[in-house]
Amino acid sequence: MQSVLIVIHLMIVVALVVTVLLQRSEGGALGVGGGSGFMTGRGQANVLTRATAILAALFFATSLGLTVLARFNQAPSSILQRVEPAKPAAGQAPAPAAGGNLLDQLKKIEDQRQAAPPAAPPAR
Repeated sequence: MQSVLIVIHLMIVVALVVTVLLQRSEGGALGVGGGSGFMTGRGQANVLTRATAILAALFFATSLGLTVLARFNQAPSSILQRVEPAKPAAGQAPAPAAGGNLLDQLKKIEDQRQAAPPAAPPAR
């Protein structure tokens, strides 16, 4: 289904580019245009304008269809499911114990640091 929609989308894109290029230039940014063009006259301008509008609407419809199909084929995921819990680094304090409040936990950490011998400075 998706490949069929992609082929239709590409055909609409090519047709849209051709209809835009066939339109008469009004002098735009390049300073060219006016005079006698390939398709001049009011009737051709109305047909090309309508064709451009219809092709643009079809382009948006096929783009939205491709987006919906791409999302439909994807498994649902959440940003929160992809995040792993942070692991403490070597120099960080250990995880808090289950009992006691914050002040008790800080006191235990302080006692552990005082009981451990001071680390030797790194050799240079």
